[in-house]
Amino acid sequence: MALEPDDEVLATALLARQRRALAKAITLVESSRPDHRLRAQSLLDRLLPHTGKALRIGISGVPGVGKSTFIEAFGMYLLAQGLRVAVLAVDPSSPLTGGSILGDKTRMERLSQQENAYIRPSPARGALGGVGHQSREAMLVCEAAGFDVIIVETVGVGQSETAVASMCDVFLLLQLPNAGDELQGIKKGILELADIVVYNKADLDPRATAVAAGQMKAALHMLRPASPHWQMQVLQASASTGEGIPEVWAMLQSYRDTMQQAGAFDERRKHQAEAWMWHLVEAGLQERFRSHAAVRAALPQALQQVADGHASPATVATLLLDAFRP
Repeated sequence: MALEPDDEVLATALLARQRRALAKAITLVESSRPDHRLRAQSLLDRLLPHTGKALRIGISGVPGVGKSTFIEAFGMYLLAQGLRVAVLAVDPSSPLTGGSILGDKTRMERLSQQENAYIRPSPARGALGGVGHQSREAMLVCEAAGFDVIIVETVGVGQSETAVASMCDVFLLLQLPNAGDELQGIKKGILELADIVVYNKADLDPRATAVAAGQMKAALHMLRPASPHWQMQVLQASASTGEGIPEVWAMLQSYRDTMQQAGAFDERRKHQAEAWMWHLVEAGLQERFRSHAAVRAALPQALQQVADGHASPATVATLLLDAFRP
């Protein structure tokens, strides 16, 4: 689909790294209006040849682990290395109003003022794990705008880890050194998604941090690695003092080099793109199913039959699917 003239101008400005164009493009891809979705798809097709060069880093951890503080310290360090950094911070939406706090620009005030940094708070809007199409497509827009590192910060633990791991090159999990597994909600399945674990706030209790990191390293043999080419690494850092931040970046570079040499880096991106395509197909089919005239007409009675126990869910589902067929 050809770009509208205004969107061609927008794409040209974005590729020229104009900040205003970047904000307008992300606003377009975040929109849920059908006409905006079509324009966003055409824009992304136009930008796609200019994407793929950034390192995509997913960062998660429980509330209170210091994600925003860590990302700001890490981002400032990357800027000092001459890199351009974009942060996509997914904010939880209110289930009642749909509104979002969008407070990360406040929490990362120093980073947000830097010319070569860009912070975009995005509402989760009920997306599974707080990461929907907005985050994935905004990431591509940032890459086209010439950012070297894209950081996706999720709302917390749970579904968000699976969601962010499915769209990033490397998944970094922040841990608290003085909280047990039960408090942090850390489960084996979540740890198996992590490529790198960083114990943050190491300056508050260095001994507890060292013990926790040592225990994690000792337990690595019990975990199945996310990739056969990489063994999960455990590091210590302090966002407030900057200690350990250079080591985190060095480890991320080591991860990228190792995966690229094994041919797994590009392969992972190919699988992610295919999986996302199927996700969009399934979401589109569900949307069309729910809006189909025959299905909408039959749905109230079908729901009542299931609720009253007069028909099994399987039987009613079959009837609705039959009604959906052209």
